[in-house]
Amino acid sequence: MLDGIAAVVNSEVVTFSQVRELVAPKEKQAHDTLKGTELVEKIKEIRLEAINDLIDRALIIQDFKKNGFTIPDYFIDERIASVIKDDFGADRQAFLRTLAAQGYTLDKFREFQRDMIIVSEMRKQAVKGITAVSEPKINDYYKEHVEEYSQPEQIKLRMIAMHGVDNSARRKEMDEIRQKIIDGAEFGDLARMYSEDSTQEASGDWGWIDRKKLNESLTKIAFSLKPGEVSQVVEMGGNFYLLFCEAKKPATVKPLKDVHDEIEKALLQTQRQQEQQEWLQKLRKKAFIKVY
Repeated sequence: MLDGIAAVVNSEVVTFSQVRELVAPKEKQAHDTLKGTELVEKIKEIRLEAINDLIDRALIIQDFKKNGFTIPDYFIDERIASVIKDDFGADRQAFLRTLAAQGYTLDKFREFQRDMIIVSEMRKQAVKGITAVSEPKINDYYKEHVEEYSQPEQIKLRMIAMHGVDNSARRKEMDEIRQKIIDGAEFGDLARMYSEDSTQEASGDWGWIDRKKLNESLTKIAFSLKPGEVSQVVEMGGNFYLLFCEAKKPATVKPLKDVHDEIEKALLQTQRQQEQQEWLQKLRKKAFIKVY
């Protein structure tokens, strides 16, 4: 494919080859999972995102140079040595062969690493003043998102389900099964013998469930049971059910002190991302940018 200009950032050119290099893995994934109009739109989205990323990278590197900053050569040497050690088992020749296979020279790879270091350090510099989040903001976030730190009431449920072909016979059979349970038989053993739903092999075990797991009628019955209690035979939609509550957990809410650091970390990250975006927008406003 012929190369060309994808964008101009001040006096620097962003090429189509740079865009293709950046989007190749994402485009392959899109081709594997999408097709038709959906694929076309996804490819457009991926390429536009890549162009904007390359524009941001160019602006950051230009700002780095404008401020007279430099990266010592030994810093880049250490980065490359780390790549060779971690990714190639310290085999420098294997590293060089891989570069050649990917169309890279060592000088080009050094330049790429230098640019990555510059972008990373400049992004850190842009947010270095953001080191803490105010307590009122943490408190407000906790109050607004308290559901995220809540655990609803749950029960550990087992169930026996039978399809109602001959309703009178099935109802009688379920009544007999319930009586066996009342007389001391293990619910799980009987579920494995008689149940006709997907949990039969698991002895009718539904695990811990909340009120959203079952339909409204079964939920009401299940959550009315006490631990160790079996329900009456429930007839619904031509089927018959027996529900058994093994245990219960009350609804709980994690106190702020237990999630304080988690919230602070998330808010700090959000503030830093916003600060970075504002910094990049300032760089964009001062620059000449043309996308082709």
